[in-house]
Amino acid sequence: MPDIFINYRTGDGEHLATILDRELSHRFGPAVGFRASKSIKPGQKFAAELLRGVRRSSVLLAVIGPGWTASPALHDEDDWVRREILEAFQCGIPVVPVLGGRRMERLRDEDLPAPLAQLAEIQSLRYDNQNAEADLDRIVAELVDLVPELAKPEQPDRAAPTGEAGDVRNEVGRGARGPVFQGRDFSGDVGGTVIKNNSGPVHAGKGDQNNHYHRRPELPDDAR
Repeated sequence: MPDIFINYRTGDGEHLATILDRELSHRFGPAVGFRASKSIKPGQKFAAELLRGVRRSSVLLAVIGPGWTASPALHDEDDWVRREILEAFQCGIPVVPVLGGRRMERLRDEDLPAPLAQLAEIQSLRYDNQNAEADLDRIVAELVDLVPELAKPEQPDRAAPTGEAGDVRNEVGRGARGPVFQGRDFSGDVGGTVIKNNSGPVHAGKGDQNNHYHRRPELPDDAR
């Protein structure tokens, strides 16, 4: 499943970043959205994980809050919001600005540092609390259109429940009556049954079933 990197500035967009992450997790599973405060684990190197998260993502959502363009940090080459977006540009990863609020204006290149000026040329999306459900639906729909793999369901885990792959585990309740035999694969219905990879004698035809059951020999009275 592809990753969606959520780029945001603390103090100006973390609330919307959390909403987007929650919606992505609800729609596509908890591992889809990369959000620094959630995805970087204790003991991991912050800078390396951020850059790795950008490089392996399929799209970067740049959360644009009310004070985003006015932040002096945006002009700092070491600013991580800036670095993440530039890393996505350099890697050819689509960047989608998400404007937070009904009154948020589209980005203008004259308000941006020169390396980020191309953000003003990119079609943006909008999230407004008063139109939350419809806006989230649109954001998700646009992401699926941009990254079709998001629409593909995850493959179920086919690993064996215990032991090595291919192990078989069977349980028979205490109330079972009559002979019981074990095999790996069964298919068919009442009219015909196929048994594969059985371990031990199996009788699937008409008549009595012989499971090679050996009676325990009688022991002397003094050995019982």
